[in-house]
Amino acid sequence: MATDIASIDSNVVGREALTRKPLTPGQLIWRRFLKNRMAVLGMIGFSFLILFIVISSFNITEERANEVNLSARLSPPTDENIMGTDSTGRDIFARIIYGGQISLFVGITAVTISVTLGTLIGGLSGYFGGWVDIILMRFTEAMLSIPQLFLLIVLGKFIGRNIDTVTILGRQFSGSVLIVIFVIGLTSWMGLARIVRANVLSLKEMDYVSVSKSLGSSQMRTFFRHLIPNTMGVIIVASTLGLAGSILSEAYVSFLGLGIQPPTSSWGNMLTAAQTFVQQGSWWMWVYPSAFIVFTILCVNLMGDGLRDAFDPRSQRHL
Repeated sequence: MATDIASIDSNVVGREALTRKPLTPGQLIWRRFLKNRMAVLGMIGFSFLILFIVISSFNITEERANEVNLSARLSPPTDENIMGTDSTGRDIFARIIYGGQISLFVGITAVTISVTLGTLIGGLSGYFGGWVDIILMRFTEAMLSIPQLFLLIVLGKFIGRNIDTVTILGRQFSGSVLIVIFVIGLTSWMGLARIVRANVLSLKEMDYVSVSKSLGSSQMRTFFRHLIPNTMGVIIVASTLGLAGSILSEAYVSFLGLGIQPPTSSWGNMLTAAQTFVQQGSWWMWVYPSAFIVFTILCVNLMGDGLRDAFDPRSQRHL
């Protein structure tokens, strides 16, 4: 009797398995990502950070962030200024909000430039091969010899301060923002280009690519419709980890006084303004910008590690 019940249960389970819809690649990736608790914590933390910056900017104006009040200079955290004030009496809480907008804007824009260049150069190099591959890879190797930090410092010192203020999406930015964005974006795509090239070299030998060509698909259609979409895992992971690197690059260049220039605030130049007052006990001037930088980089790196594992097909055994 027990044997009959067990056989019936196994048959029911077998029928349910056959009728259950197979998971799509996107669903498999999402399930693998959710199994990584640290990556989920990173995603939640980064989401809260974005919501904090966006929602707070509706309640606090940029004029308040740049408002000078010498009578309240170097004030510790109070009910009125919950993160204290800086050396000119500006509210640090308001400057954290708008400095975060700048840091994230620089990071996201620079990563967009970097990922676009790396994907196109690496993909075209691997797909066409021959002299195209030789020229693009030699150009990539030449770009690897350019020191990013040195270039940021030189251009920020001699060019950035001479560029007029620009208006983007209703906000005014110092011209140095453009220098930082383009230097970071144009000098950080080489690693991704090599990875994309290697992926495309293996993918273009697949049967579905040969079938696509035999059905009359053009080279550009095959490249953009079949090869690049199947490389998106690498691109997404590189974008996530590159965002952390871009935010850090902006922070330390601004800390050196050669990146984002006042009155535009960023977390990096807030630390520059704080370094003079560290020994005077004004801890709030450097603790809060440092905490936001560390928190952002930690969350982004956790998400990047989780996405890297989620896009790895070998981790399917953990589902």
